[in-house]
Amino acid sequence: MKRLLIALVCLVCSAAAFAQTADEPATRDDIMLYLRTMRSHDMMVKTMQVQMQSVQQLLQAQILKEKGSLPADFETRMKAMMDDLVKSMPIDEITQAMIPAYQKHFTKGDIEAMNAFYSSPVGQKVLEVLPAVMQDGMQAAMPLMSNYLSDWMERMKKQFDTPEKNAPAKAGDPPPPAQN
Repeated sequence: MKRLLIALVCLVCSAAAFAQTADEPATRDDIMLYLRTMRSHDMMVKTMQVQMQSVQQLLQAQILKEKGSLPADFETRMKAMMDDLVKSMPIDEITQAMIPAYQKHFTKGDIEAMNAFYSSPVGQKVLEVLPAVMQDGMQAAMPLMSNYLSDWMERMKKQFDTPEKNAPAKAGDPPPPAQN
């Protein structure tokens, strides 16, 4: 009976200790382990490459709409500029700058649970296919985004071409004159 009581007390104490650990703030090392598990450096590079392809397509569509054709060396120059952007991006510094945000929003237990997930076969699959999912999704969304941005730019142009007609009325301003 004594042994059972001692075992029960040990179990309760260890559960309380585990619960305290889970609620502790995540350390820099906890976050770094998570970011390594997530392959965050590679993920950031792949994400930027996908986004740069989307930006290139948007610019291409905009230039075609405005000028009717692209410069002869557009593709080559754009690829060189995008490659330079991705290569010179200070990803390690950006990662270090993000650590406090992770610490602010996630506990040690949260980070441990995320590490467990992303270390699992399903988590590894998510990390592996997510860039392709994002690229496919961006390809599907590109025409919608392009149309929306074109319409938005037209509205902005009209707004700034005639600010006094389109500006919202301020409290105390006299009403605009009636138009016939």
